Amino acid sequence: MKNEQIIEILESWNFWNKDLDVGIPRNNYLHKLLSLIKTQQIIAITGVRRSGKSTLMKQLVKRLIGQGQEKTSFIYINFEEPKFADLLSVEFLQQIYEAYLEILKPKTPPYILLDEIQRIPEWERFVRAIHEKKEAHIIVSGSTSQLLSKEIGSLLTGRWVNLRINPLNFPEFLNFNKIKIEDKKDVLFQKAKIKRFLREYLEFGGFPLVVLNQEKKEILQRYFDDILGRDIVERYKIRKPEKLKILAKYYLTNFSSTTTFRSIAKFIGLSLDSVERFSYLLAETYLIFLVPKFSFSLKEQEVNPKKAYCIDHGLINIISFRFSDNIGRLYENMVFLSLLEEKKEVYYYRDKYECDFIVKEGKEIIQAIQVSYKVEENKKREIEGLLEAMKKFKLKEGIIITDDIEMEEEIDKKKIIYIPLWKWILNLR
Repeated sequence: MKNEQIIEILESWNFWNKDLDVGIPRNNYLHKLLSLIKTQQIIAITGVRRSGKSTLMKQLVKRLIGQGQEKTSFIYINFEEPKFADLLSVEFLQQIYEAYLEILKPKTPPYILLDEIQRIPEWERFVRAIHEKKEAHIIVSGSTSQLLSKEIGSLLTGRWVNLRINPLNFPEFLNFNKIKIEDKKDVLFQKAKIKRFLREYLEFGGFPLVVLNQEKKEILQRYFDDILGRDIVERYKIRKPEKLKILAKYYLTNFSSTTTFRSIAKFIGLSLDSVERFSYLLAETYLIFLVPKFSFSLKEQEVNPKKAYCIDHGLINIISFRFSDNIGRLYENMVFLSLLEEKKEVYYYRDKYECDFIVKEGKEIIQAIQVSYKVEENKKREIEGLLEAMKKFKLKEGIIITDDIEMEEEIDKKKIIYIPLWKWILNLR
């Protein structure tokens, strides 16, 4: 492909001759990204497919242009561009860069934004060379955590920083729906709306395009198929894609439940090795998260049953088809995602009873959380599980996240705080 053809294709993706619609700013991530640029390191943006990585890159470009940068100082390349499909190689990546320098002639060290970079074999050689010569600011994105472990971990150690983004959290979801929450007065006046939107969020999730469109189920089904097909089957040349799909559906149907690879293997008729490999691939693409039972022994954490949670409630609901029956477990999944976003180290606890989440900071357990949609129906069991974890880790208070109960009580000199999910998730605690 000639240099002029390359630039002609890329022109539609870039701001060189026009403004582009970059959607609703996700300011929290944008501020983090602007801060990471100051480190002068390679920035890796990771997250599940369609969580907004490409849009965030374009929002960054628009923000920097607004601050006075030349439009020609940026080149954004999406490696899922169909016209590049048969050319994906590090040599072609080098040609794109040279075409950009020759035709656009940036006056200052440019920003190179490489989207879905994992589609280029050995891309890290190109990135390392540019970075070491300090020729450009480099931002890469990918829909797999292998971008961090295998590629970046081997050749770019000490040269990169990571920003992982998720689908919209609930405050962002409210913002996308034009609900502004700035103080407690806003919450009081809009409580009914907030609770109504919480139910919609639990049903359809937080993928930005899903939130903004009416064809929610159709889009979600396509996302599910693409995560499996494009991010796993194509990339890892899976020979039994139907078994991978059965396993993914198993996890999304049995989310928040404990399970073992051995029991799954028996249930779906797949070898133990395949279940283990496929499970970790599903986790690498951020579709699921496998949460271990707490133990001070890493070996025990590995052999004990794990709980699976999903990156998005909408994906759960297009697979399980039991939204009304699943609300309590969706509450639990939502609490997990909030703890994940806060970069908490999370486990479940089980001895005689079970506690949904314990949070570890350093070497200490700092919090115990129980999630119970209808706590009055299972109050004795929920309290016993929470108290057992609190006593085990010498915690003075614990939290039970509920549908609408808000109160405090003291049992055995331990404080138990009951708080509705919508209040907890908005940090009105």
